[in-house]
Amino acid sequence: MDSLADELAAARDLDVDELAAAIRSVGFECTRCGACCTADDGQAHTATVFPDEIRTLQAVTGRQWPAVARPMPFGLDDDGRGETFEWALQVDESGDCTFYEEDAETGRCTVHDSRPFICRTYPFSLDMGETVDAPGPVVERVGDLSVHECPGIGRDITESAARELAKTLKRRTIVELEEAIDVCDSYEPVAAESTVVHDSEGAKRADGTPL
Repeated sequence: MDSLADELAAARDLDVDELAAAIRSVGFECTRCGACCTADDGQAHTATVFPDEIRTLQAVTGRQWPAVARPMPFGLDDDGRGETFEWALQVDESGDCTFYEEDAETGRCTVHDSRPFICRTYPFSLDMGETVDAPGPVVERVGDLSVHECPGIGRDITESAARELAKTLKRRTIVELEEAIDVCDSYEPVAAESTVVHDSEGAKRADGTPL
């Protein structure tokens, strides 16, 4: 727990201007290729989403929890039973994000204005000690900034856009670490004969209801 607390303190101390400068040195513009929203080599799309973000998407779409998010498959057996520690955005039959659709041969997020932190900040993440999960392998690092595989890397980005992205990325990292600390504080092992998701609010069933 001490290391997570240290990482959280470091994240809170991050200089947004320095982070924005790192983002500008890499460069980025979304090409709407859909690569970060779709299945990869037969593996269903996985993007971490937190309880508050799930409820926001519920409010925007009118969908129930299971139509917005699913238990992160890591840690579960082939039948989906066991304990896991995150939620992932729900996917369709092809393994693509349920909120993704093709629009004039390019990708379109149908909940773009309410999309989770991980979607707002891709292809970037911050490495505060342990690499944070994000789609795509890390192809470059600039200080604490990790850059994940994406066709939009290397394109021009304005100073204002880079600063806004830096602010969101810092906020995402703080929330991720706060969530991780809360999970550690509340975790109690469960004899998982079904699916149990441990999040910052405690143990939940696969449909998002408290266990």
